[in-house]
Amino acid sequence: MAGNSFGQAFRITTAGESHGPGYVVIIDGVPPGIPLTVEDLAVDLRRRRPGQSKIVSQRDESDQAEIFSGVFEGKTTGTSLAILVKNRDQRSRDYANIKDLYRPGHADYTYDAKYGFRDYRGGGRSSARETTVRVAAGTVAKKILGVALNAAVVGYVKQVGDICAQISDPATVKLSDVEELADGSANIVRCPDHPTAQKMVALIEQLRLDQDSVGGIAEIVVTGIPAGLGEPVFDKLKADLAKAIFSLPAVLGMEYGSGFAAATMRGSENNDSFVADAEDSSPADIRTETNRHGGILGGISSGMPIVLRTVVKPTSSLPKLQDTVDRDGNPTQISTGGRHDPCLLPRFVPMAEAMVAIVLADHLLRHRQNEAF
Repeated sequence: MAGNSFGQAFRITTAGESHGPGYVVIIDGVPPGIPLTVEDLAVDLRRRRPGQSKIVSQRDESDQAEIFSGVFEGKTTGTSLAILVKNRDQRSRDYANIKDLYRPGHADYTYDAKYGFRDYRGGGRSSARETTVRVAAGTVAKKILGVALNAAVVGYVKQVGDICAQISDPATVKLSDVEELADGSANIVRCPDHPTAQKMVALIEQLRLDQDSVGGIAEIVVTGIPAGLGEPVFDKLKADLAKAIFSLPAVLGMEYGSGFAAATMRGSENNDSFVADAEDSSPADIRTETNRHGGILGGISSGMPIVLRTVVKPTSSLPKLQDTVDRDGNPTQISTGGRHDPCLLPRFVPMAEAMVAIVLADHLLRHRQNEAF
């Protein structure tokens, strides 16, 4: 199987299956001297883990990372970094009675078509559990961006079903807004518009009772990225971000800046006017009055906040009966057991943050390949 690696200067390679012993990621290109501990990795892994609230999968995984190499005395050494996350709560028996059936919305049929053989236990390599080690790698990437640029990557749930949050300025959303409600309790849906968050939770709970699921939109905002990252042709920053986001499970679309809304706008409406912050200005002093370009122009970062949104489909695994066929093409029905999220968005947020951070760390290191870090 090809396609298990991503990135150039900051390159990750993952391996593992959802019902195997665990997952591993090897990260090449990490500069030496970056502070890193397993406690650092635990923060985002807890945000991604199942069982964290009543509106996500109840699979009980601690998702504790182990660093096998690349760190000494709390700092990266510059050698390959290897991180392992073990699986501890597999229930392969939940899939035994559907091993020859094709689950609607899943990769069962396409895997059989490609390989003629597949691990039917929870999706194998296509399972979203593969993102555990991507999130770990994303923590390393965030560390690099923080040390080098004081940049921050913050994601949140913008929409669940037809319930949409009202966010006046995405660049002002803080991680605390996403993770906590005003009373200090956990914001389990990760929507910074707290009154709307409660409506989202109610909808997700109702759909769980109805044995159904719902999709939505996550928004990712990056602040502190300077102008100049990205390449102008095939390695455009927007192109690499799109590939990174589309490599995540359940993603059906991505846009940045004004996105699809630009289809109904005039050029004079969609353009962002340039302004200078000082009379004797250099390129570093130039910005735009608005940010409809989402922080990227010509595939290169502009210095404005990078803002992108991604559509996540409703969870495909449902206890509700659905029509399907078996491997021989015989019509039948399927009810998918196991433990699944009625809405993927709350746990998708740290996954998307991780992939965005990995792309930006990669482009930062490529941009600085001939400079001291």
